[in-house]
Amino acid sequence: MTLSRRRALRLFGLGAVAAAGLPGCSLFEGTPQPQLLASTAPLPKPYAVPLPVPEIAKPSRTTGGVDYYDLAPRAADVEILPGLKTRVWGYGGSFPGPTIEARSGRRTVVRLANELDVPTVMHLHGGHTPPESDGYPTDLVRPAGRRDYDFPLDQRAATLWYHDHRMDYTGPQVWRGLAGFFLVRDAEEEALPLPAGERDLPLMICDRSFSEDGQMPYPGHGDRPGALEPYMGGVLGDVILVNGAPWPELRVARARYRLRLLNASNARTYELSTGGPIVRIGSDGGLLTGPVTVRQVRLAPAERVDVIVDFAAHKVGDQVELRNLAGEGPQARVMRFVVDRDARDDSAVPAKLSTIERLDPAKAAVTRDFEFSSGSMHGGTGWLINGKPFDPKRMDARPKLGDTEVWRLSSDVAHPVHLHLAHFQVLSVNGKRPAGPPEWKDTVELRDAQTVEIVTRFTGYKGRYVFHCHNLEHEDMAMMANFEVV
Repeated sequence: MTLSRRRALRLFGLGAVAAAGLPGCSLFEGTPQPQLLASTAPLPKPYAVPLPVPEIAKPSRTTGGVDYYDLAPRAADVEILPGLKTRVWGYGGSFPGPTIEARSGRRTVVRLANELDVPTVMHLHGGHTPPESDGYPTDLVRPAGRRDYDFPLDQRAATLWYHDHRMDYTGPQVWRGLAGFFLVRDAEEEALPLPAGERDLPLMICDRSFSEDGQMPYPGHGDRPGALEPYMGGVLGDVILVNGAPWPELRVARARYRLRLLNASNARTYELSTGGPIVRIGSDGGLLTGPVTVRQVRLAPAERVDVIVDFAAHKVGDQVELRNLAGEGPQARVMRFVVDRDARDDSAVPAKLSTIERLDPAKAAVTRDFEFSSGSMHGGTGWLINGKPFDPKRMDARPKLGDTEVWRLSSDVAHPVHLHLAHFQVLSVNGKRPAGPPEWKDTVELRDAQTVEIVTRFTGYKGRYVFHCHNLEHEDMAMMANFEVV
């Protein structure tokens, strides 16, 4: 009997060893791993620049209870590294793009006017969205073209984000800056005494690399992902950016802050810690049922978590680092908070935050298996789902509208899996049920040689959607599949 890589890893417990690339481990031989793209520019001094906060987008008009926004992806020269200009592709020319604040149940229309010289596609990540506005990877908005994305927002409050989703080119186009926050608010959340205003902070964390002239190079000839070798396992940068600034600093009051943490990296996973207690209050799909106090939070690419950090536990003058325990050297740092003042704080973290229905897997109409792995593709190596590369013409699942399904996801190496349209709940990880109440997710990390079962219910819309690995180099090299709600 031939022992598969994934089964061998499970039997011998060697997943973490192989992932670390330690000598003597051959189980991952031939399976590409994320690689560091080293900067040739001098790395900037940490904590030397202030944290920028993305501007809040204003509707271009409001008509009949519908808010309309205009976004124009275009090239712009901005200062990221002190003293150097970097050409970015940004919504409105900024990186990150402006933050859109919308309300649950209130229709929001985003008109995308493409001012780039390449096609683009916009996806509202975490949106419960009709198929024609979901950002299917071949629904291109060509240069000088326009498209209206219609978001009914029939969903609960949550920290969402929008980003480019162009087939085969998501990696380089997000790397250049095509990403921004999209915050959905509702009355349930606003009734809670959580930190608000300037103490409600969206933090987009990503890694990038820089050349001597300040540019953000991306591997490949002519930026074609097919020429990514040896980076097809994922591109890692050596400069950690928060809201587009390298290792920034924020001055804070002795009060509670809500931090909306987003991992917008192409391939890097973070283990975030302040060295003290962190209170988780939200996940990809919005509020948890109640707060959970932890020492660190793990974020795979595209995952979000909302946390409360109470700086009242510190004295004026204290410095609190947000660190990445999964990184080494400069990549182990993220940003720094400097406590510089006393302040009145009327916020609180209630014991009950929300109510979440637990989906019953016994009511699932079907259980589907999807294996995420590398394999041969067009004479080379690619990233496959159930042994097949992405084909826009092939339908890999047809769930019925209103049905509940269980999906069993398995991996060779790590793959953060994102499901469009439908939020889900994690049933088990390697056969073990997660502790605590359910939470809503739209992205789940498969670690090395792991099986994760999720349960979801397909509601709202019929039509064609995708699910894929959110390691963007894996996605661009065909690790994506179609499903159609019928």
